[in-house]
Amino acid sequence: MLYPKNIEVKLGFDKIRVLLAEECVSSLGRSFVDKIKFSDRFDQIKKMVEQTAEFRLILQLESSFPNQNYLDVIPYLKRAAIPGAYLDEEEFFDIKLSLTTIQQIIHFFKNKEDERYPQLKTLMRNTLPENKQEGWGDLIAQINGVIDEKGKVKDNASRELYDIRRKLAVEQSNVKRTLERIYRTAKNSGWIGEDMSLAFRNSRLVLPLLAEHKRKLQGFVHDETSTGQIAFVEPGEVLEANNEIRDLEIKERREIIKILENLTSALRPHLPDLEKSYNFLGLMDFIRAKARLAHKTDCSNPWLVNETIVDWTKATHPLLYLAHKKINKPIIPLKVGLNAENRILVVSGPNAGGKSVMLKTIGLLQYMAQCGLMVPVSPDSKIGIFKSIFIDIGDEQSIENDLSTYSSHLTNMREFLVHSDKNTLFLIDEFGTGTEPSLGGAIAESILENLLKNNAFGVVNTHYTNLKIFADKNPGLINGAMKFDAEQLDPLYELEIGKPGSSFALEVAQKIGLPRHIVDNAKRKLGKNQVNFEKLLKELEIEKKVFAEQNALLKKETTELKQKIDQYNALKNFLDTDKKRILNEAKENAKTLLKDANKQIESTIKEIKENKADKEKTKDVRKALDDFKVEKLKPEKTQAAVVTNKITFEKEDGKIGIGDFVKLAGQETYGQVISLNGKDAEVMLGELKSNIRLGRLERVSKKEYKSAVKETPRENLRGIDINEKMTQFSFNLDIRGKRGEEALQEVDVLMDDAIFLGYPQLRIVHGKGDGILRNLIRTHLKQYKSVKKMSDEHADRGGQGVTVVDMK
Repeated sequence: MLYPKNIEVKLGFDKIRVLLAEECVSSLGRSFVDKIKFSDRFDQIKKMVEQTAEFRLILQLESSFPNQNYLDVIPYLKRAAIPGAYLDEEEFFDIKLSLTTIQQIIHFFKNKEDERYPQLKTLMRNTLPENKQEGWGDLIAQINGVIDEKGKVKDNASRELYDIRRKLAVEQSNVKRTLERIYRTAKNSGWIGEDMSLAFRNSRLVLPLLAEHKRKLQGFVHDETSTGQIAFVEPGEVLEANNEIRDLEIKERREIIKILENLTSALRPHLPDLEKSYNFLGLMDFIRAKARLAHKTDCSNPWLVNETIVDWTKATHPLLYLAHKKINKPIIPLKVGLNAENRILVVSGPNAGGKSVMLKTIGLLQYMAQCGLMVPVSPDSKIGIFKSIFIDIGDEQSIENDLSTYSSHLTNMREFLVHSDKNTLFLIDEFGTGTEPSLGGAIAESILENLLKNNAFGVVNTHYTNLKIFADKNPGLINGAMKFDAEQLDPLYELEIGKPGSSFALEVAQKIGLPRHIVDNAKRKLGKNQVNFEKLLKELEIEKKVFAEQNALLKKETTELKQKIDQYNALKNFLDTDKKRILNEAKENAKTLLKDANKQIESTIKEIKENKADKEKTKDVRKALDDFKVEKLKPEKTQAAVVTNKITFEKEDGKIGIGDFVKLAGQETYGQVISLNGKDAEVMLGELKSNIRLGRLERVSKKEYKSAVKETPRENLRGIDINEKMTQFSFNLDIRGKRGEEALQEVDVLMDDAIFLGYPQLRIVHGKGDGILRNLIRTHLKQYKSVKKMSDEHADRGGQGVTVVDMK
């Protein structure tokens, strides 16, 4: 059951019908648009929606599906059914073109061996006559034998027609030659004016003679111009020939009619099957129109479930979507849910906050879905099936029936209460308004209680506090609110389920400039309890927004802290492992040196003994022992690296290999490459080794390196602690309230640390103000080659008051 009778107009479905009709290419398809009906049969709805979804896939993936000649020839077929009637050449030409389209559609689905389009293939099998599943090839060939590509009867359609047209061509050629000869003679005699040629009058070829000379040529005058200056004369010399031509044309027409009568007779036995085939063609046009509209309104194929439920995310009003799309305006999607636990949603909030649009969106999408159309919701949404939809939207005042708006609303409520049940979806706008508030609120609460007892599902919009409290205290109902910026007093057009909304009437009145004493006086008249209730709702809205932002920031910081801890642990493990490796190597080297030293000492002692303490010889032996100490036991320098096999990495500004001198891009930190690992390089920065991406290194000369190292104290290089830097580094810099020079210095420090540590993204909080500090910071950041791009933060996290810096 649908209520009221004009429910389609109330919901805007009449406009959906218009859009669908515009997408059809034939009256065949448009006839199906007129037949669209609301259904509660789950299998039928599911089949229609899947057919549309499959056709949308065809539009996206296929280019071979025919899109022309969806011609409505049903009137021709009905006339052909009359005994003795026949179709003319143009009508047979239209039948040939449209049958060819049907044939192409059949071949399209026959050639699709996979089950990509199962519903459409099933529709073809169930709609087409059983003996025409392969198409109309024989009939098309028969029509082709008679009608040519220009829609005319072919010369060889019959032997008689061929002979007639051959004779006709000969006679016409003879007459034309004779007339051209006479024309030249008359032209030379001055009987014909300039720029005048042979003409046709009464289907006969004639000469255009000047009126004063028309008697000089024997013949028949067929016509004159309006001024009487030109007479169209048929010379007597061709009179008989033209008569012969006329007779042949009559014979030709008689033979063509005979041929068309025979062709119509051949068509007549197929008329029932042809009507079924054209019904299929119309269905294809109609389903394609639904798919095209679904594409334009960004519809999807959500889960269709055979139960009473509304579980939608990213739902949009299709008409509003198209209107916003024309002006490049974003549309805010709707998230709404009705189920067995929460069957009735009571929505409150300020005027012009989107409550009515929300209500119409729910009604229109549910109606569209149960008419077999795809709807604009996210694919993971669930669309349920209701047997009845009742709506009370808009002003229903009726002068004819002497009903006020409120009386009309009550009449609607009576219908809702009598006919609603567990399979009903009702939608009520401005519930209870139109009469004295306390009485209207009490009646509305009583009606809502009975609808709840009937187990009906629904959504109501209201400003009444008693309904918000009723929804909060009774199971089966749930409050909802259209979100509102309580600080800026601007609607956000988002539905939030779980809490009531405030009307913000006093705040809005104050914002638009109503005198303060009027607002204060209204608060006094309203009463302390109501004012406190509205104030509490407003404060809760602000607090929720603040806590939501803080939670988001805390979540982000927690994630970043976890990343830093993981990085720290990884670096610590690496350093511990490296330390053990170095100690083991040192121990092995020490053993080798000690062994060599012992051998040298023993050899020295032996040689001294053998030479019986000869002073000169002992002196030489001792010098050899000292040289061994110097060569073998002196410490190795760690700054310079021995260049062995040269490994190079192609870089935009040169090649970097082991042993090359480099500097960090955008900094004055120099070092030497000691190893390469893919796109990373191990660089010795003074006495510190660090893994750095090759893309952040610049190759420098040895001279530049020595000069830079000389100017940089070794103590500074030795003092760099990466662990400490990573632990203390913060990607977020707040420079609000600082002077330009001071702010730039802090930004430089942040950039140096970020580049050194390879941090991918930074966040600089400078505030909005007049944008002076923002422009100064961004201009300064453009000097850094390591900056990839700069952008404003998300509106919920500071917008233009925060610059997000993405690093290369």
